[in-house]
Amino acid sequence: MKKISDYLHKHILVLGLAKSGLAAAKLLHELGAYVTVNDLKASQDDAAVKELQSLGMKVVTGDHPLTLLTDENMDLVVKNPGIPYSNPIVKAAVEKKIPVITEVELAYKISDAEIIAITGSNGKTTTTTLIYEMLAEGKKNPLIAGNIGKVACEVAQHATSEHIIVMELSSFQLLGTIEFRPSIAILLNIFDAHLDYHGTKEEYVFAKGKIYEHQLASDISIINEDDSEVMSLGKVSKGQKLYFSTLRENKEGTYLKDGSIWYKDEEVIRLEEIVLPGEHNVENILAAITAVKLKGVSNKAIHKVLTTFPGVKHRLQFVAEVEGRRFYNDSKATNILATSKALSAFKNPTILLAGGLDRGNEFDDLLPYLSQVKAVILFGETAKKLERIARESGIEVIKFVDNVEQAVYTAYEVSEKQDVILLSPACASWDQYKTFEQRGDIFIQAVHKLN
Repeated sequence: MKKISDYLHKHILVLGLAKSGLAAAKLLHELGAYVTVNDLKASQDDAAVKELQSLGMKVVTGDHPLTLLTDENMDLVVKNPGIPYSNPIVKAAVEKKIPVITEVELAYKISDAEIIAITGSNGKTTTTTLIYEMLAEGKKNPLIAGNIGKVACEVAQHATSEHIIVMELSSFQLLGTIEFRPSIAILLNIFDAHLDYHGTKEEYVFAKGKIYEHQLASDISIINEDDSEVMSLGKVSKGQKLYFSTLRENKEGTYLKDGSIWYKDEEVIRLEEIVLPGEHNVENILAAITAVKLKGVSNKAIHKVLTTFPGVKHRLQFVAEVEGRRFYNDSKATNILATSKALSAFKNPTILLAGGLDRGNEFDDLLPYLSQVKAVILFGETAKKLERIARESGIEVIKFVDNVEQAVYTAYEVSEKQDVILLSPACASWDQYKTFEQRGDIFIQAVHKLN
């Protein structure tokens, strides 16, 4: 990593511990900063707190005293991305004109490696993973970081100029950047999201647009030509612009023609060869291909990934084929929109496994997407609500079970060859499971027991 002096002898408050706070605090300490860490929920007995204290850092837990900003005359606040700007300390820092950043900014500052950054309302994780896998298949030494679960500044510490960091970024992370400048920036799409955090759609869009904000002529901006808001944000970029589109041919990017994906004047792969299901994933694939072609990845390497990549775990993930039935794990689908997209991905007769935490909403918006659903297997608090929708859509096979494991076995019993068996709950998992990951893992285990 670069041994920068930007933070030497600066008083810096790290707000929020977790993985990113711990990594940021240790990095800043190594770079010579005077670090104070503040976390509302942590205890003085926590291992992370003791580790930081043993390094000589001050750690304040249990509340957010505003005096932390003034006692040490803080020069900078590094906040956990999930802490909103309405937090009293963050608000006070902004009022005092103390810069507030996220650890993504630190990662950029110290990175010796080139950064490919990906953001968007939907598809970030799939696109990030595809780019990583294609670069790896092309022997380009990629590392993966950011919102995908690996703390960016921690990854950047170990990266060299021989690496490429593929970084998934949320609007929360991007809003806390000041100079962040990826060499390749991708904005996939813009939908209404996280308005409880940002307050307005305008601020949310502004945060997403920061991915392009500091790019220079030597950088590349990859832009979704089918999204008018992305196109507007792309106009601010000083980087070279490449486009991807499912609707029109553009020789300055990646597009569809005659049942194939093309990059500029070059046919890359036939759509029918791609194993990742869903029309929405075609956009993700177009964006990923655009990025990796810029890094010299061959069509052979791209073809290898796209003909074998089953999807990101719990996100329309192909699990197995059992006696002609194809099982898909979409446990991450915790709302109606996500389940609608999952159902739209398939043409074959589908058995839908759904249900979970009751947040008070109804499921009428699912009705247009149930035409190919031949059976539903329902569980959790919302089972009765989903039953009403299934009956309104004319589905005759409706089964109730106690949990996801039973749902797998019941779905198999009522299925036939060529059927798709899809876990896409349209609900959060917390009525029965700690996380959507746990729910998805139980589904996967049950499917494998069928073999």
